[in-house]
Amino acid sequence: MALAVDSLGPRGIANRCTSSGYPEQAFDAYAALRYLAQQFFVDATRIAVLGQSMGGIAALYAVDRDMAAQYFTERFQAAIAYYPACLLPKVSLTAPTLILVGESDDWTPAERCREMIAHAQPDSAPIALHVYPDTYHAFDVTALRPGRRAFGHLVEYNEPAAKDAEERTRAFLAAHLAETSPAVGNKR
Repeated sequence: MALAVDSLGPRGIANRCTSSGYPEQAFDAYAALRYLAQQFFVDATRIAVLGQSMGGIAALYAVDRDMAAQYFTERFQAAIAYYPACLLPKVSLTAPTLILVGESDDWTPAERCREMIAHAQPDSAPIALHVYPDTYHAFDVTALRPGRRAFGHLVEYNEPAAKDAEERTRAFLAAHLAETSPAVGNKR
C-alpha cells in the first residue's frame, strides 16, 4: 500500500524545481505517517517514507534527527530517496536509508551524496548508496524517453537502472519492514 502526499498543490505552489530546501514536505510526511498509523489495516511498525528528487530531499529531511525527526516521537522504519539533493551536513538519520542516484546526474550529483554519507554522524542509522553509471536525473520516469533538458539539466529514463532501482527498493523494504507482528492490523 502507498499513500501519495501532495505538498505543493494545497499550498498553491506550481513548481519548486529551481529552489532548494523543503522542510515543510518532511512535516507533511509525518502527517501522513500519523494518518496511516491510525488506519486499522496498517501496521504502524511497518511504515517507510520514499521520495524522488524533491521528494527524496523531503524523505532525507524527515528521517534526519536535526531536521523534522526532532519534533516527532513517531518514526519511519525506513527511508528511500531517489536522486535527492544530498545537502544535509553531518547527517544523523533515525531510519535505515537507501539512496539511488545516477553518476551522470548534473542536477543532484552523486558526489554530494557520497560526501554527505562520509560525514554522517556515528549515531546515524545505516545509509546505503547505489550509484548508476551513465545515468541521469529522473532515470525511473518512463515519459522521459528520449531524454530532454529541464531547467538546464538533462533528465532521461534509463530502463536497466529503473528496473534495478525497483528491485533494490523492494528488497530494502522487505528487509527493513519485515512483519514484526502476527496480525497485519496489529498496532504497537
